[in-house]
Amino acid sequence: MTEEWVPKTKLGKLVLEGKIVSINEVFTQGFRIQEAEIVDRLLPNIRQEVLDMGIVQKQTDAGEHSRFKVLVAVGNEDGYVGVSDAKLKQVRAAIEKATMYSKLNLIPVLRGCGSWECGCDKPHSLPFRTIGKCGSVRVEFIPAPRGLGIVANRVTSTILRLAGLKDCWSRSFGSTGTVSSLAFATYDALKNTYKVMRPVDWVR
Repeated sequence: MTEEWVPKTKLGKLVLEGKIVSINEVFTQGFRIQEAEIVDRLLPNIRQEVLDMGIVQKQTDAGEHSRFKVLVAVGNEDGYVGVSDAKLKQVRAAIEKATMYSKLNLIPVLRGCGSWECGCDKPHSLPFRTIGKCGSVRVEFIPAPRGLGIVANRVTSTILRLAGLKDCWSRSFGSTGTVSSLAFATYDALKNTYKVMRPVDWVR
């Protein structure tokens, strides 16, 4: 039997009471998501993808201390995405923790048709070019015409797909072999679309 959710934040209480019924309202009213259950309630169709998994070791006085590091992305494939990682001794627990953090990092993504080759005015791509950075990694996403698909590597294309993008060109620079840096640079680029969004864009 699933344990009943008891919200601890003002936003959580508003969601449970039915006073906030959509994820759009959360962002238009300037709330910060601090409980993963809020996302579960407002986006029941949200999906998760494990982007990377590895073992990290730390030398202590008691010997070597090993933990699993998991990188997870979540999204509803319709304008919302989140990315985070977590380290724990057990793989399953690490995935659950990273998934929870990803939901807390959920952001809206502004979509559109910014390609001069297309001009269909449908939200299949980005409305403009956007850039993201993390560490030495820099990524750039360019609007693409409808039907092209996502031109990117596995990690980047997974995050873009979870965000609801169907067509996009991408360029990356730096140590792109570092999966976490690449993932967070992609997340940063999508977050930059959110920074220029107007309240009217959130309710589309």
